Amino acid sequence: MKRPRTFKMVYLALLTAFAVAIHTVEAAIPLPIPVPGAKLGLANIITLLTIVFYGYRSGLLVASLRSMIGSLLTGSFLGFGFYLSFTGAVCSSLMMALFMNFYRSQKITLVSVSLAGAVTFNVVQLALASLLVKNMLLFRGYLPFLLLLAVPTGFFTGLAATYLEKTARQAGLQIEEDERAIWKKK
Repeated sequence: MKRPRTFKMVYLALLTAFAVAIHTVEAAIPLPIPVPGAKLGLANIITLLTIVFYGYRSGLLVASLRSMIGSLLTGSFLGFGFYLSFTGAVCSSLMMALFMNFYRSQKITLVSVSLAGAVTFNVVQLALASLLVKNMLLFRGYLPFLLLLAVPTGFFTGLAATYLEKTARQAGLQIEEDERAIWKKK
């Protein structure tokens, strides 16, 4: 049975709402990490699931909307942090989309895809911050710490996404196959 296009829009709206909620809660919780700007990146679980179930464009859309709406809710829209968050989210989503090709051919796991996204987010965010403050020593000084933090956070995000994907499929949710068949015909 064909599902109307409205189903995809509703699912993407729900995924965006979940990502915004996680982004907002995560921004409100201070981390006891001595590296400024370091976060757990839990909202990337939703971005990764969106890429798995709905593809690259939808994942990029959810990540972009999460960053924009989340920054509006936290009061950092168009501020320094917004530009870092938005650019990191977009580049991270693109990198995860690239690595999804390897995941779909069963050469890597979602954990690897998540790690690639976490590393990309940290490198891009730090590079942009260094450019904006015109201090490339910032990049050299913080890069090892942010890469070190990207490994456990990316690993946890990938594990959570793997678990949630399996749970969704066991519950009978087969969005990917159904949606691909519908969208290719239109």
